[in-house]
Formats: sequence, structure tokens, C-alpha cells
Amino acid sequence: MSTSKHINKICIAGVALMLALTLVFMCGGALGITASAKTLKYESTIFDTSYVHSIDIVMDDWDTFIENCENEEYAVCTVLIDGKKHSNIAIRAKGNTSLSSVRSSGSQRYSFKLEFDQYQAGKSLDGLDKLCLNNLIQDNTMMKDYLVYQMMSDFGADSPLCSFAYLTVNGKDWGLYLAVEGVEDSFLARNYGSNTGELYKPDSLSFGGGRGNGKDFNFDDLDFDFGFNSGSKDSDSNASNASNGSSTPSVPDQGNFDPGNMGNFNPGDMGSFNPGDMGSFNPGDMSGFPQGGQGSFNPGDAGSSNPGSQFPGMPGGSSDGSGQTTDPSQSGNSSQSGEQSQSGSQSQSSSRPGNMPGGMGGFGGMGSDDVKLKYIDDDPESYSNIFDSAKTDITSADKTRLIESLKKLSSYTDLEDALDMDEVLRYFVVHVFVCNGDSYTGSMIHNYYLHESDGKLGMIPWDYNLAFGTFQGGNASSSVNASIDSPVSGSLDDRPMVGWIFSDETYTEQYHQLFAEFIEKWFTNGELEKLIDETAEMLRPYVEKDPSKFCTTEEFETGVDTLKQFVSLRAEAVSRQLNGDSTAVETGDLNLSTMGSMGSSKGGNMGGMTMPGGSQPGQFPGGSQGSFPSRPGSSSSNSGSQSGESTSETSESTESGRKSGQSQTRPGNSSGNSGSSSFPGGSSFPGGSSGSSQNLSSSASFWILTGVSVIILAAGLIIVIKKKV
Repeated sequence: MSTSKHINKICIAGVALMLALTLVFMCGGALGITASAKTLKYESTIFDTSYVHSIDIVMDDWDTFIENCENEEYAVCTVLIDGKKHSNIAIRAKGNTSLSSVRSSGSQRYSFKLEFDQYQAGKSLDGLDKLCLNNLIQDNTMMKDYLVYQMMSDFGADSPLCSFAYLTVNGKDWGLYLAVEGVEDSFLARNYGSNTGELYKPDSLSFGGGRGNGKDFNFDDLDFDFGFNSGSKDSDSNASNASNGSSTPSVPDQGNFDPGNMGNFNPGDMGSFNPGDMGSFNPGDMSGFPQGGQGSFNPGDAGSSNPGSQFPGMPGGSSDGSGQTTDPSQSGNSSQSGEQSQSGSQSQSSSRPGNMPGGMGGFGGMGSDDVKLKYIDDDPESYSNIFDSAKTDITSADKTRLIESLKKLSSYTDLEDALDMDEVLRYFVVHVFVCNGDSYTGSMIHNYYLHESDGKLGMIPWDYNLAFGTFQGGNASSSVNASIDSPVSGSLDDRPMVGWIFSDETYTEQYHQLFAEFIEKWFTNGELEKLIDETAEMLRPYVEKDPSKFCTTEEFETGVDTLKQFVSLRAEAVSRQLNGDSTAVETGDLNLSTMGSMGSSKGGNMGGMTMPGGSQPGQFPGGSQGSFPSRPGSSSSNSGSQSGESTSETSESTESGRKSGQSQTRPGNSSGNSGSSSFPGGSSFPGGSSGSSQNLSSSASFWILTGVSVIILAAGLIIVIKKKV
């Protein structure tokens, strides 16, 4: 009787409780309830950075696989990682543009991707679903990617983990590679917990879209007519491009311009483009090719034609990437007024130099407006380069939410609701310091991941093998002294993801404060130089025995010395800018191309040896042997052994995307990074927890709980109704 007497109250209380729980799970983000990042076992196993890992790829028909690498088709293999056997693993080549670069150099040293869950759902390497193996192309230091991602992770930017691995194939030496965490399901779970948010890999040029993204890129398809000859037949096409958000430029008639004077450029990265007819272009000779504000283009050196006299708004001489003529000594903090500030800083004009279509900013940007993260309109079709490159399953609601965030970003309004501001600031501090022209801030406008959760956008770094000024190469002055407040190859408004930082003095001050913290952390006690030295010492025996490397051992040593000099000089230049000193740092004859740069993928030979499987690649000389002495009193340094890197490949397509909303915590300005690794300054990343193979579909538990709640609710209502009847 007592049970019957109180059944209504019990049912009502149960229903109310389940409703409350359902609301909490559905609206947790709005209520301030966040999902914590996960610590997975692979952080402290494959991404232990204290030693070079061993990976042996076992395949019956390796030769056939290599011959078909450019098709990026999966093959089955067995891998032994640090002696532990993993069977039935998918392997394919990766990288798109680097695939053609490797091919054109006569090498077989492709980058690879191991997918542990391709043939068996839920299978993983200690919780890791995808592992990239990057071939270190265009990187004589073997560590440009590695260093950037170490610094990104340490400074609080969400970035991939990495470590070095020496590859063998069927037991025979293949070469030293960088093992990188794929930015996919495991990465999302590690950084954002159960509510992973949405992930995109915007790219409109298809220079590095990865598998299924830009696969058919042909350099000859690019139209390089900037449309300055008004009334020309190309003006209409440029207008058409502008109307659909595209800003791919075209170059005006160069008169008697002779590309034969252009060094020894080997654009293996240029798809089907054959540089054989171009004489000898050497990017190192172009002391000012724009690389995201990190340099200046001097067209006067290109043959006998000086586009500075032809391009409106682009006089000959040095440019900071904003389309304005500058003197290196004027690189400093920029004001928003477009005038030089008292501190010697120079600002970015929001106008488009020469009225270039799509906000090109001189040679400042070849991507479409959606890839620049600019608001176009409310039609999702206008953002195809974002949504078609989604790495998680997205809905129409996700698209609407992202577009609304881009609208706020482009108008610099309600930025706190549109951005993960602290993470984005930290990302750009490191990014701007390392002068990576092959990026969002450079002329190509790619090589980044865009993360969105609850309407807030964040940047995830990718592909820094051409960092430290090596997208341009050559003389170091323009990169060393690149302005930290004009860090784009166009107007700031043309790249709103970085432009917002300078839209308000409060944000700019936060950015400068973080930059000062970064410099103090890595350079006050020589921490970065220490990290470079320790890494070089660890890699040296593997570099010496690497049969397929893209440089000689001597070039590796020279590249490391140049790298140490560059970061020391760059830190000095940034410190001057932060202190309002516009005096340029002298760089002497420091040549950044010795670190490896665009067109330097000449190596990859096996030194006359037969590669594993019996194939015989072409033979290519190692190149220059010059070395540069270490700069006396150099303070560039860093210590620590931790993971955090990226790949020298450009982009990868996710075969198994998943979605849900996300919110994250970033304890200690880091998110779940590698175990057993500590950083100077005291920050460390716990690790060692035993992660296991798991279903990373983060929304599953939410929907299960919601379904249970609805069932209980319905049952309770039925009981109440029956009792009343």
C-alpha cells in the first residue's frame, strides 16, 4: 500500500532527475562544464622523444608498392615498432606535392602513413589510430618540424606529437623519418576529450591537399595574370574569380623577362610542371620573395624586367609583405593607422595594393577567401574549400555555426564568442617567430587545421619543414627582421584570423606580452640552443648511416649551425621590436638555404646502393659543402625532450571522420602532451596512462544517455497516467 501511495511522487521525482541530467549533458558547454583532454598511452611510447624509435616495414612486394606510391593506394603490411609486431596494418604514401618532388628527384624516399584501424575497426597503436612518417624533405637540419611542434606544444597551442624513427624495410636500412601523430580521431580525443568539436583542413590551391584533395593539381592550370592591363581579355576572368571568392592571381606581360636567369630551381613540388625549360632558378637568390610577411620581393632581380615599375602599388625594392615598400630597418611594431609609429613600427594597410583581385597584397596570397577565413556570405556553398575538407562528420547546423563565427571574425566583433583567443594568440606567437611562409600567413595560404567547437575557432599547426625563413631561403636579413605586427603577405584584413590581434590595442598588448614570455622562456637561459644541440647529437649517428637522405652529412651539420644562428638573431630582432627599437639586426652573409629550402629536394639517393626490394634510384650529388661558424655569444637555445611536431607533408584526408561539440581545458597551457617529457621552465606533461583501443566517436555516450533518459521519461509518464486513470 505504501508503495502504491507514493508511486506518483517517485515517478515524478525520477522523471525530473532524468530531465535535469539530460539538460546538463545537452547544455554542458553553456553551463561551463567542459570535457577534459585525455592522456593516452601512445604519448609515452611511440612519442617518447628521448631516443630514435625503430620501425621495420615488412611487405612481400615492396617494389610494386613503391612504383605505385603516387596513386596513394593502401597496401597491407606488418610493422615492427620498437620490436613489437603489429599485423594487418594499412600503409600508403602521403604528401601529394612532395610525392611529385620525390619522384622528380629520382628518389624513392616517400613519406608514408600507417593506419591501424583501416582493416580492423578500433585497432590502434596504444590508442593511436594514424601515424604519419615524414621523409624530412627540404630540411637539411632534420628538425625544423620537430622544433616548431615542441615549441607549439610547450607554449599551449594544440599541436601534433612527434618523435624520430629510423625506418627499415624487410630488415634493410631505409632512412631517418619523423613520426607524427595524425590530426584525426586520436588527436581530437587527446586534446579535447569526449566532445571533440569539428575539424577542417582548408586548402584551395591543392598544393598539398593530400589524398583526394588536390590530387590532380597541375601547375600549368594556374593563371598568373594579375589583371593590371585593364581592358585585356583576362580582366573578365579575374572579375569572375573575385565574384566567387577566389583570388588566384595572374601575372602581366613581363616584356623581355628571361627565366633562364633564375638559378637552379627544381620544383618537384609543382605537380606536372616541368622546370627543365626554366634554366636555373634558385630561390635563395630572391632575397625578398614574400613569405608571409617574412621577406621582401625584389622583382628587379628577375631578368631585365622590373615589375615594380609595372605593378601599381608595388614599387621595386623591399616589401614587408603588406604591399608597401619598406626598409628592413623599419621592421618593428605596427600601428593600425597605416602610419609609422613612434616606436618605429609599421602598419598594414587594409587596402589592396594595386587593387589586386581577392586581396592578393602584391604576391601576397593565392588562396580563395574561404581559405583566408574571411566571411563571404551565408551560403555554405561559398565555403566549399572548408566544408569539402572537413575531417569530421558535419551537419548543416555545423556549417551555419562556422559561418557565423567567420562573420564575427571578419568584422572583429564578439571575438570572445568566435575564437579560442588564448590558444590562437599562442599559436601565432610561435608561428610568427619561426617565419613560415608556406602557411596561412604566407602567399599559399594553406598548411593549417581549423578547429571549431561551440562556435569558437582555433588553429592547429601543420607542416613546418620550410620554417625558419627557408620558404624563401637565401640571405637571412628579411626573415630575421620580419615584423611581428605585419606577419602576412597581404593586408591584415585579408587574413582576419591574425588581423584581429591588431584590431584592438588590448589584443595587441596580450600578443606582445605572450611574445615576451616566449622569448624569455626559450632564450634567456639558452633553452632552444640546448634542445637543438641535444637533438642533433641524438640524430647524428642515424643521419650518417641514412642511405636515402636528401642531403649529405656535412650539409646536416651546416644546416644545424645555421639554424642556431638564425633563431638567436631572430630572438634579438623580436626583442628589439617589443622594446620599440626599429634598428635591424645585422645578419652578415648567413644563408638560410643551407637549412634546406624550396627546390632543395635533390637528394634521396642511395649512394649507389640498392634500395630495399632491389630498386635502383637515380644518383644525385649532395650539393654545396660550405659551413657557417656558430655565432659567438649565440643565445639561441632550448632543452628538453618532448614531443610535439608536424610533418613536412602538406595535408591528409581523414577516411573516418567523427564529430561532436567540444570544449577543452588546457592545464598549464598545454593539452595532454607526451609523457615523461619535461620542458624548461617547469612545465611538464604527465603520461604513461594505459590508453587502449577505443571507439572515439565522442557523441555516442551522449546519445545513449539521452535515449535512456527519454525512455525513462516516457515510462514514468505512462505510469503516472495509468495511476490517475
